Order: sequence, then C-alpha cells, then structure tokens
Amino acid sequence: MGEKAKNEKDDKEAQFEDHEHVEVSEELPPELEALMQTEPLKGLSEAEVAERTARFGKNEISEKKTNPLLKFLSYFTGAIAYLIELAFILSGVVEDWIDFGIIGGLLVINALIGFIEESKADAALDALKNTLALKSRVFRDGRLQEIESSELVPGDIVAVRLGDIIPADARLLGISVDGSDVEVNLQVDQSALTGESLPVEKKRGDTIYSSSICKQGQMLAVVTKTGANTFIGRAANLISITNEQGHFQKIVNQIGNFLVVITLTMVVIIFIYLLLRRKNEVDHLSKTDVFDVLRDVLVLTVAAIPVGLPTVMSVTMAVGAKQLAAKQVIVKRLTAVEEMASVSVLCSDKTGTLTLNKLTFDEPYLKPGFTKEDLLLYSYLASEPGANDPIEMAVRTAAKRDVPLLADCTGHTIPGFKVASFVPFNPATKLTQAT
Repeated sequence: MGEKAKNEKDDKEAQFEDHEHVEVSEELPPELEALMQTEPLKGLSEAEVAERTARFGKNEISEKKTNPLLKFLSYFTGAIAYLIELAFILSGVVEDWIDFGIIGGLLVINALIGFIEESKADAALDALKNTLALKSRVFRDGRLQEIESSELVPGDIVAVRLGDIIPADARLLGISVDGSDVEVNLQVDQSALTGESLPVEKKRGDTIYSSSICKQGQMLAVVTKTGANTFIGRAANLISITNEQGHFQKIVNQIGNFLVVITLTMVVIIFIYLLLRRKNEVDHLSKTDVFDVLRDVLVLTVAAIPVGLPTVMSVTMAVGAKQLAAKQVIVKRLTAVEEMASVSVLCSDKTGTLTLNKLTFDEPYLKPGFTKEDLLLYSYLASEPGANDPIEMAVRTAAKRDVPLLADCTGHTIPGFKVASFVPFNPATKLTQAT
C-alpha cells in the first residue's frame, strides 16, 4: 500500500504540458488582398506578372554591393595599416626614397592581395548561389510551368509538394494541382523561423512562410508576399543593419591597437632622447640633425610593424572561404571562417547527429518471391517525379541505377506502366500510394 501511494504521489508531481502550436494570421492591406483573387488553375498572365514585378520587385533579398574602389581603399584602414602609413609618411619627410618606395609597395601589395583574393572568394560564392537557385512550379496563362523562384510575384499560384522549400509567403488554397480538394493537410517544418522542433500542420487559409520546408502533402497556394516583405526577409533586413564586429576581428584589432600604442610611445620617447643627446653634442640643432634622428626612429617604427599580417590574414581567410564554397558552404563574411574554426564545442539540438546530409539506398530485406529490382521498380512508380524530398531522391537514384528498365527512361514515363492516381506520403499510414 505504501509503494502504491508513493507511485500515485510521483504521478501527481510529474505533470507534463503538451505543446500546442498557435497559428498567427497576418492581415493583408486591402490593396494587396485584391491581388489575391487569382483563378487557381489559370494563374496570372504575362502582362500581370510584368506589372507586378515592376511594382513589387523580384522575389529576392537584395544584397548591398560595395563599390570596388571603396572596397580597395578599405584595405588601407586599420591599426596596423595606419602604422605602415605612418612609416611611409616619415620616410617621405626625411627623404629616404628607398624606404619610401619599399613601404609604399608593401602597402599596395597588401591591399591588392587582399582585394584580389576576397574578390575570388566572392565570385565563387556568387557562382554557388546561382547553382543553388530555387525553382518553383507555378500556374501562368493556364499552364503549370517551372520558373525561377526569384520571378514570383504576389498573386501567383504555386504548387507546393513534399520536400519543397517554400519560395515565398503564401496562403494555402486547399486544392491540388488538378483542382480537387486535398485529402491530407500540409506538414511544414518552420523550425528555422520559429524554433519549433516538430512540423506544423497547415490547412486551407493558413499562411506558409518562405524558407520553411514541406514535409507532407501537396497543395496549391497563392503568393501573398515576396522578397524583403516576407517574414524571413524582414528578419534578414534586421540582421543586415547590424555592424557588430566578430570575435576574431576584435582580437586582431586589439593586437593592432596594442602595437600602435607601444610603437608610438617608444618612438616618442626615443625621438626626444635622441634629440636631447644630439643637442648636448652640438650647440644648435640643424635640419640635418633632426632628419638623422627621424631616420633612426623610422627604423624602429618599421621593425615594430608586422607588415605581413594583413596579407596573411586576408589570403588565409579567402582561401578558406573558396574551399568551403567548393563544398557548397556560403560564407558571407570572411572573418566567419576563422571564428568557426575556433569553435571547441558545437551544440546541436534534435538527436545531435552530424551526417553527410546524403541518403542512400542500402540492401533491402526481401520476402520470398520478390527481388531488389521489383522493390525498386514499385518504389519508383510510387515516388513523385521531381520532388525534392531526400528519401524520394534516394529511391529514384537507386532505381535508375539498379533497374535496367529505368536506365534509359526520360522523365517518369516507364514502358508498360501507367500511373493512374497518386497519393503523397501520409505519416499516419506511413505510405505513399500509386495506382
């Protein structure tokens, strides 16, 4: 009895609260709401698209490009660069033209190397962004066609399916691409926006947000907001207006500031000391005497400057960014390369598993009477053509590789087979069905 009472007490103390997603609806202005009345299976005309593109712009978050000349001149700023420039000016004042040319050449070479290497890294990132450009299936002029996601405008009718990255903020219409009512609501992973660990169910009339991922179902939606006006676009704009320096840049600046203070202090002390000593040796200080002291001070100034540090840092970070770009990693800020390299503990949520982010088809378990080719063929028939879901892609890739019948097939047409109906993956039944 005592143990039973204890268990009942523990049950009362251990109370768990279920998480419930609260859908927040965003009211659209009346003039924008009027643009949402597009015929679902017809879509917008080319004239309407052109007019709305001129009004709302492209469906992309604009990136401010720095003037190349200003970017090049920025390599002449910073504590260490100022020290080199100080030595450059001093060598000109004392008419030491050899040092003047060498130090001036160092300044230009440092700036050129940093500018060129960072430009190469930027070019590699731009090329990567172009290869990762998203496509969207959209109804226009009565046809379902595939276009660049950047060409979407408010009022466009887009088809969202399993595995798709939502290209813009949109309102679900509750119908499929053939105009029939959908049987299953969408499940959307919007953890990147809200931090919710589980997919959220979205039904007719709900808003799906740009950059979230469709995890279940397929449905038509009308685009409500594009580009910088989307939920993720407004967040990106807030991040872009912050100019906080990274940890690595702060450390480099601290080193530079320390060197500036120490060098200037030593230069002033030694300059005054040498002038006083020279004055004791001669009754009157001439211009030549002062220049001789400045030459001695110039040697100390140049010796205290790590002239190769800016070049080494720029080249190292630019090469690192270029190597990461080859592995499809977008590095927006070069100093982020070193900051990430200094991470000693990486905390990951969910299962905390780090993988290659690639799914492959392993050796299947087969019942008597079936072969691996049979399994892959039926799986291929029950997969959605063109879907971006990793599981669908792994199945289609393995089937085309191992089933001879599919080796020469173009599209999703298979000789001797015709798909009459298709039901996308339903997590309740754990099935994708094709007839």
